[in-house]
Amino acid sequence: MATAIIGLGSIGARVARLLADGGEAVVLASRDASQAAQLAKDLGERAGVASVRDAIEQADAIVFAVLFDVIKELIAEHADLLDGKLVIDPSNPISFDEKGNASRTLPDGQSAGSVIASLLPAGAHFVKAFGTLPAELLTSGTNRTPERAVLFYATGDDEAVVGRLITAAGFDPVKAGGVSASLRIEVFGDLHPMGGLNGQLLTATEARAAVAG
Repeated sequence: MATAIIGLGSIGARVARLLADGGEAVVLASRDASQAAQLAKDLGERAGVASVRDAIEQADAIVFAVLFDVIKELIAEHADLLDGKLVIDPSNPISFDEKGNASRTLPDGQSAGSVIASLLPAGAHFVKAFGTLPAELLTSGTNRTPERAVLFYATGDDEAVVGRLITAAGFDPVKAGGVSASLRIEVFGDLHPMGGLNGQLLTATEARAAVAG
């Protein structure tokens, strides 16, 4: 089973590296073909390069590691290929002002995850994951000892594959809930380090208590 990584920015490149290091096959797609080729070379035999459309066709799971609005465009363009696929959404609906301050771009109570899930064909399987930690914590938090850090996810669908991918990336998977729980694990949510967790990484025991609380 291969995972397509669409977009190789701060999140996409890190997720690709973590998955490949964890033994998962990845297919990389980027507007910058040379960037994708170089990263694939760095990652070795577990990584391949393809166009966006070919990457989606080749993979069983797709991580759309691009901006929220770009994900919407890609889903509209490639909806015919997404039926039966696991679609992983790491997006956060935020913008930054001239001082670098972040703010949400969606109305209160509406998550990026709920929007993306609503755009998918009926046969696609949606999961909110991998954007639930800032990029730097994806790097510094992986394979932490003596207890692994948690990476939250939200889905109303099949959990087994995303759990395996999160584990391969060096984190413990903890489900925050269904799609509606996306709001809790996106930026400013109570289960996000840039929200209620105040920069903390949680263990599995702590994370389950936080979800319940």
